[in-house]
Amino acid sequence: MDERSQPRAGRRRLTHVDRGGRPRMVDVSAKLPTARRAVAEAEVVCSQETLSLVIDGRGPKGDVLTVAELAGVMGGKRTADLIPLCHPLALTDLVVSITPDRAASALRVRAEAATVGPTGVEMEALVAASVAALTVYDMVKGVEKGVEIRHVRLVSKVGGKSGEWRREGSEATSAPAAPPAGAPIGGFVPTQPPVVRPKGMRGPARAGGIRRPGRRTGP
Repeated sequence: MDERSQPRAGRRRLTHVDRGGRPRMVDVSAKLPTARRAVAEAEVVCSQETLSLVIDGRGPKGDVLTVAELAGVMGGKRTADLIPLCHPLALTDLVVSITPDRAASALRVRAEAATVGPTGVEMEALVAASVAALTVYDMVKGVEKGVEIRHVRLVSKVGGKSGEWRREGSEATSAPAAPPAGAPIGGFVPTQPPVVRPKGMRGPARAGGIRRPGRRTGP
């Protein structure tokens, strides 16, 4: 049956709007804290020349990848200050990674947020990915103002009443199943194996063998 033909009381409605049409924060007082996780992504499309500057660490403002990843983490932690009706959450983990993709002439942003609480972290992951992508633009706009930010979207979420959700066709690693009811509440569960940093490499390892430039020790 079409939702529009259902009685008004049975229809779905926006959770951040009360019956009078006024905005409100959702009351989660009665919800039990559970382990929750969300993954979001964004894509920053630029020219091959700009991408090479980013990979080589020769951008006019310095190390684009490190600055943008840190900005994403900082932004994700401030989600409740940016989005009016989001609950302030104590995040148990927030990871932002940016991977250069030469074939697509793009930088792929991935943000993964986790908490143990009464509400989800989808917005924290989305804000983290968005802020990281915007920071990339800020770092490279001096050499290319036509850079585009695309496909800011939720990839997956797990935990809470709605359970697990994953975007159809997503190439992201499948989210782990939520713990069964009554099981001890765990924290963040990584979905990727730890990255082993080769000896002598500065900063985090990069997909495809991309390395961060090291500091010069001589004149």
